[in-house]
Amino acid sequence: MRIAAAEVVVTCPGRNFVTLRVTTEDGITGLGDATLNGRELAVEAYLREHVVPLLVGRDASAIEDTWQYLYRGAYWRRGPVTMAAIAAVDTALWDIKARAAGMPLYQLLGGACRVGALAYGHASGRDLPELFDSIRLHLELGFRAIRVQTGIPGLDTVYGVAASAAGGGDRYDYEPARPTALPVEESWDTRAYLRHVPSVFEAVRSEFGPSLPLLHDGHHRMTPIEAARLGKALEPYDLFWLEDATPGEDQAALRLIRQHTTTPLAIGEVFNSIHDYTTLLGERLIDYVRSAVTHTGGVTALKRVLDFAAVYGVKSGMHGPTDISPVGMAAALHLDLAVHNFGIQEYMRHAPETLEVFRTSYTFADGLLHPSDAPGLGVELDVAAAARFPYRAAYLPVNRLADGTLHDW
Repeated sequence: MRIAAAEVVVTCPGRNFVTLRVTTEDGITGLGDATLNGRELAVEAYLREHVVPLLVGRDASAIEDTWQYLYRGAYWRRGPVTMAAIAAVDTALWDIKARAAGMPLYQLLGGACRVGALAYGHASGRDLPELFDSIRLHLELGFRAIRVQTGIPGLDTVYGVAASAAGGGDRYDYEPARPTALPVEESWDTRAYLRHVPSVFEAVRSEFGPSLPLLHDGHHRMTPIEAARLGKALEPYDLFWLEDATPGEDQAALRLIRQHTTTPLAIGEVFNSIHDYTTLLGERLIDYVRSAVTHTGGVTALKRVLDFAAVYGVKSGMHGPTDISPVGMAAALHLDLAVHNFGIQEYMRHAPETLEVFRTSYTFADGLLHPSDAPGLGVELDVAAAARFPYRAAYLPVNRLADGTLHDW
């Protein structure tokens, strides 16, 4: 089963996506997500100029060999652009193999370990009444676990708060990459954040009770000791996890946080290699792996990470915002069903325009996601629809402190 063609499709149905479409001589087509939020064209060029020419004529069934060929053969290993490109190829080849076999991908990965993947939704608000309304809405939608993000007194715009005003005053519905000529600059105050957040979780627990799983994303904005302080302050409210408490590239920082708090920790959405996790897993410094199929080298590589994590009792919590395309989301769901150490899956509904371009078959019901039993990933790309939504430059915002110092966003 040789590869006859490969093309890169860039489209913007609500936001930018990069998709690799691989077709075999038998006419079977597989899809892979290569979207890198705010840097999409870097991956598009990497695929088009350096990867696609290597694929034509290769055996589409030789997934592991192709992965090693692209990873080792380039000499320049790892990095978000390289690993997103490899992920797209790997996922497309798994899609092809499962379509050829006439079965859903999770069956080729060992079969289902559960009936569905527990998903968490994103609730947020500028104040408590708005936040409570958002939580109630997500519960009505069927979510059984909720991420809680809150406005901070004195700050106009805060990551993850849907009603915050964006640069032009438009509603900021979770999509941080905005179609502006330059990145939007936002203000940040860590001390105000640390003072405010525990009181919000106290109020949420008082309103919604002790059993609802609650999550929170620190989005890399704290130093290790600040993160330790927050984790300790949140212990009475029994969080499912505290995510990205501090920048993950300093793995030793998690040691200090772990020494001071028993709040479960999740990290990894900006990681792209199993080597990013060696210290964190080997020393049991985290509880959940946050990587995405799209950014970590594909199904092959992320399954390796999760198998490694299972040795240390660490569970999955795969990244699933709207800048992961429906192709990447579907790939994650097949892994969610197949791995034993599943924890939870992030889930944000894509825009209607996105679902015109990507025809999905995965479902969400009673708090659980299922990838469907359609052959392959269960996603189809409407190329004609994709052409109606041309690429638009968009940038992630940056944060500055009151004195003008650039801060982690």
